[in-house]
Amino acid sequence: MGWRVGGLPFERLRSSVVSKLTDVPKRILIGRALRSDRLGETLLPKRVALPVFASDPLSSVAYAPGEVLLVLSIAGLSAYHFSPWIAAAVVVLMFTVVASYRQNVHAYPSGGGDYEVANTNLGPKAGLTVASALLVDYVLTVAVSISSGIENLGSAIPFVVENKVACAVGVIVLLTLMNLRGVKESGTLFAIPTYVFVAGVFTMIAWGAFRGVILGDEMRAPTADYEIKPEHPGLAGFALVFLLLRAFSSGCAALTGVEAISNGVPAFRKPKSRNAATTLALMGLLAVTMFCGIIGLAAATNVRMAENPAKDLLDDGTPLGPDYVQDPVISQVAEAVFGQGSILFIILAAATALVLFLAANTAYNGFPLLGSILAQDRYLPRQLHTRGDRLAFSNGIVLLAGAAGLLVWVYGADSTRLIQLYIVGVFVSFTLSQTGMVRHWNRLLADEEDKAKRRHMIRSRAINTFGAFFTGLVLVVVLVTKFTHGAWVALLGMCIFYATMTAIRRHYDRVSEEIAAPETPSDDMVRPSRVHSVVLISKIHRPTLRALAYAKLMRSDSLEALSVNVDPAETKALREEWERRGIDVPLKVLDSPYREITRPVIEYVKSLRKESPRDVVSVIIPEYVVGHWYEHLLHNQSALRLKGRLLFTPGVMVTSVPYQLQSSEAAKRRARKRQEWTAPGSVRRGPAVERAKENSTNT
Repeated sequence: MGWRVGGLPFERLRSSVVSKLTDVPKRILIGRALRSDRLGETLLPKRVALPVFASDPLSSVAYAPGEVLLVLSIAGLSAYHFSPWIAAAVVVLMFTVVASYRQNVHAYPSGGGDYEVANTNLGPKAGLTVASALLVDYVLTVAVSISSGIENLGSAIPFVVENKVACAVGVIVLLTLMNLRGVKESGTLFAIPTYVFVAGVFTMIAWGAFRGVILGDEMRAPTADYEIKPEHPGLAGFALVFLLLRAFSSGCAALTGVEAISNGVPAFRKPKSRNAATTLALMGLLAVTMFCGIIGLAAATNVRMAENPAKDLLDDGTPLGPDYVQDPVISQVAEAVFGQGSILFIILAAATALVLFLAANTAYNGFPLLGSILAQDRYLPRQLHTRGDRLAFSNGIVLLAGAAGLLVWVYGADSTRLIQLYIVGVFVSFTLSQTGMVRHWNRLLADEEDKAKRRHMIRSRAINTFGAFFTGLVLVVVLVTKFTHGAWVALLGMCIFYATMTAIRRHYDRVSEEIAAPETPSDDMVRPSRVHSVVLISKIHRPTLRALAYAKLMRSDSLEALSVNVDPAETKALREEWERRGIDVPLKVLDSPYREITRPVIEYVKSLRKESPRDVVSVIIPEYVVGHWYEHLLHNQSALRLKGRLLFTPGVMVTSVPYQLQSSEAAKRRARKRQEWTAPGSVRRGPAVERAKENSTNT
């Protein structure tokens, strides 16, 4: 009948094999595990927190100006003179958002950020909407940043742009491993290229301004002599306004990641709120200056960009053709200012590609932290609230990497296509968060009587009110101008996240309600009337005799042995052997004309429960324990299937009685050696430690 095989021994063996195969590589790639009481050592100073949380908005200046020019090129070169005005609108929005989030980090320093603000002040549905928007935005941040970085790197290394998807996925894997090592370690590593990029951009702006204004040099981008074939020439009226709004919404990519600091306040050193607010202000100042500088230099060097450069960029009236690769704006400006192949040009190009890759690190810090908070609130699986070996939320990091990798593969690592999905989630969270802050200040003002504090609250409310109005207006613009260009995909993703998290919360609530300890006595607290034990047997051997001895030790109210007749000859031999040995346990045999084992046993157990609902049925299964994985292939898995089915039968307890074969002893010795041998970087523990203590005592 095959009761001798069980699932647990196989699972135990497989777990030990996997542990042995993965422990050493894991320690090499990730490092040794950290104790929970060392969490404080992972907190970030401002100089490290800036590249960790602000690398996304800082790096967005590498592609946001290009997105503005790409949209304006639809109307031809004549529309390029609107770019400074669009940049000015983006700057006003950036300062508004930064000022608004400085209120957030002081009022809600616990790390919930936009989600906590909306959830507390606007209700769970608004909070869940914000959370859905942020989760989608974090995934897109990784996909867009890395795809853009691949394109920038491809301007210097053709192999990279020829294999964009594979290279982008490889970078995602590398960033995932870095972040699994811990927030502080990854932040320290990422700080150098971020600061090199910032210094390089400021050097380019300063040197470009010096050459253009003081020296009077004529700086020309490599595309300066090209013409643009407009898709819609001579736009005017509403069509022109719509185009400018679309260009503005594309330029708003410079604001992505601003909310990450408010979500990551707990990762700062004390005083957390003040350090986070200072980092926010510094980030906004740097991002605005670099964005405006690049837009200005792009206009001064006559950069030309087109959504379809192969057809719309013309050289003496001739399209450039499909072999032409359009370099990003920052690369063209750097070439015009520093010169092609110069050391400063190469340094800035390398730093730009690196910082775009590292911009994804903002999401790698924001997504796992938000996922942990949502898991704590029972909106996501509890595993996302568990810290890994390096005290990072490892499950959230891996989930983010998988989702971003899938998006990169689906969209072919094309940043222009991906960026159309972008920004929607950002401004949904911006708008709801600022609206929630307005209600937060209204609630505090209703009870506050101190005049100085009231003035501060009224000023803060005014900032958040303006922020809510402005970001809400931009959200409408983004939805109108980008919906058909791909924004609907982001909205669909938000709806999927919302529905999934709602379903998860409903499941956890239902489970909590079912398993809650009652105040009054219930069936779970009342002792069963009787316990009826059933030992499953196929033939008489050592495992069967051990299981019978164990069942007798339990002193159940009734005990019987149960077998299934799938082979009459074997069943007859079993009865004869049973009588010959004089075993004092009644043997019951179930007929099975179709040679099934599981169903007759399940039906019999259910019939016992039906006859006596207040009785508990204890099913005891003898099992072999083998030591090699291939030995499991030589046996069926009837015991595993039975245990799986019996788990869904109320009032039935299942007990496995293992019988260790000689091969299992070899497996036990191998396991003992693994415990005694410690992998490099692992924490020493277990028998080796105890033996060392014993030896020291003896000496």
